[in-house]
Amino acid sequence: MSRIHVPISLRWSDLDAYGHVNNAEMLRLLEEARIRVFWADAGAGEGGDITSTAVIDGGPGADTITLIAGLQIEYLAPVPFLRRPLDVQLWIGRLGGASIEICYEVCSPIGAEEQQIFARASTTLVLIDAESQRPRRLTEDERAAWGPHVEDPVQFRKR
Repeated sequence: MSRIHVPISLRWSDLDAYGHVNNAEMLRLLEEARIRVFWADAGAGEGGDITSTAVIDGGPGADTITLIAGLQIEYLAPVPFLRRPLDVQLWIGRLGGASIEICYEVCSPIGAEEQQIFARASTTLVLIDAESQRPRRLTEDERAAWGPHVEDPVQFRKR
């Protein structure tokens, strides 16, 4: 499989009054995983199997800005507080001209007796040229880094 596994630790403040991870905090968990995978140096020393996918300069004065154009999330089960990091799995559902579809499954920790999927999500990320403030085409380096991680997009349940 071409998925990238990112361990994300929960914080006590991620819980809501019902004792599980709040839906707004779930978006933060997805953001944290996405930044570690795609921004250069963001995942350094954090564990997981992040390798050559972190090719976007996310620092001050960078040539590229990343914007979220769309997000869909489907909650499958409440996430309780866990001491071991969640296994957030990412892959690319589509490489476009100036955008990528990032797919996620938020799962119980690696090594759990039975791995449970808590949520599925998809984010459309658009790359923007910082100077012109307009979408810019994916570079050959980005396509080479992300291409090996392309698989079918998330299939959400029909409503």
